[in-house]
Amino acid sequence: MNPPRYKIVFDGQLMPEASLETVKSNLARLFKSDLARIDSLFSGAPVALKRDLDESEADQYLNALQKAGANVRKELDQAANLSLVPTEAETVEAEQAATQDMTCPKCGHEQAKAAECSACGVIIEKYLARQAQLAEAAPVPTATAPAASPYAPPQASVAEQLPQYSELKVFSVNGRIGRVRYLGWTMAMLLCMLPLMLLFAGASAMSSVLGTLIMGVGVIAMIVIGVFIGVQRLHDMGWSGWLWLLNFIPVIGTVFALLMLIIPGTQGVNRYGPPPPPNSTGVKVLAWLFLLVPVTGIVAAIAIPQYQGYLDRASEYQEQ
Repeated sequence: MNPPRYKIVFDGQLMPEASLETVKSNLARLFKSDLARIDSLFSGAPVALKRDLDESEADQYLNALQKAGANVRKELDQAANLSLVPTEAETVEAEQAATQDMTCPKCGHEQAKAAECSACGVIIEKYLARQAQLAEAAPVPTATAPAASPYAPPQASVAEQLPQYSELKVFSVNGRIGRVRYLGWTMAMLLCMLPLMLLFAGASAMSSVLGTLIMGVGVIAMIVIGVFIGVQRLHDMGWSGWLWLLNFIPVIGTVFALLMLIIPGTQGVNRYGPPPPPNSTGVKVLAWLFLLVPVTGIVAAIAIPQYQGYLDRASEYQEQ
């Protein structure tokens, strides 16, 4: 007896605490489709996102799509034998979609949306599922491709599109970093500026033009890297990277910089990708060093005048 086959069914329901826009963006990215086609999945009618799966494959798709925020379910696929006889569920779907237009992926005939093509008689969903199986078994490039349809099963490996953590890239505006890594990378950037300051001092002694040029290159590099890591910090909060420009507005920029250090990142996947990996020991040490810099400056600002006053009083006492 053949083992049972399963399908993944979605009727527009979301996982708890998942927002509609985030789920649509995740599905569009996973299925490599546009938002207009993804919107058709949220009509309330059950749609089979993937058919003819064994139990392990079905569980893999189920887990991946639920992480993306879609409340999908696994059901037995009674139509796994790809019979050309329409099932009751397909008949119901055809009646619900009768007012919409569609194009047959096999013959190109245009008609009202239905489960069966009135020109060639093919069951559209089963035809697409069969074509997907053939493509997975022996992919052969063809000159023409079937017309796009909201019934088309996903061609990508959904589980592989959802890594546990995002890849860290310092020199990029893509990806996400948390608060601790943001502080640590900022401190590392400042430490890298120290040798440049020494080089600037030595070059300035020989030529003021050369010293100015070296310092200008260093400042530009620091600003560019600051933009990269700042945009990734905003992505971790689920915000657009363009908001980084608020740092240039007086008063608002100061408050916004503090918000970037205080507001935690979103849990799990958001529209900018998976969460960043856990912080390493080196990142944590650099973050603490960054926090100690302003604290040390405040202590020095208080202690140095006090110490200078003590020296002045001691000098006056000795003169007397």
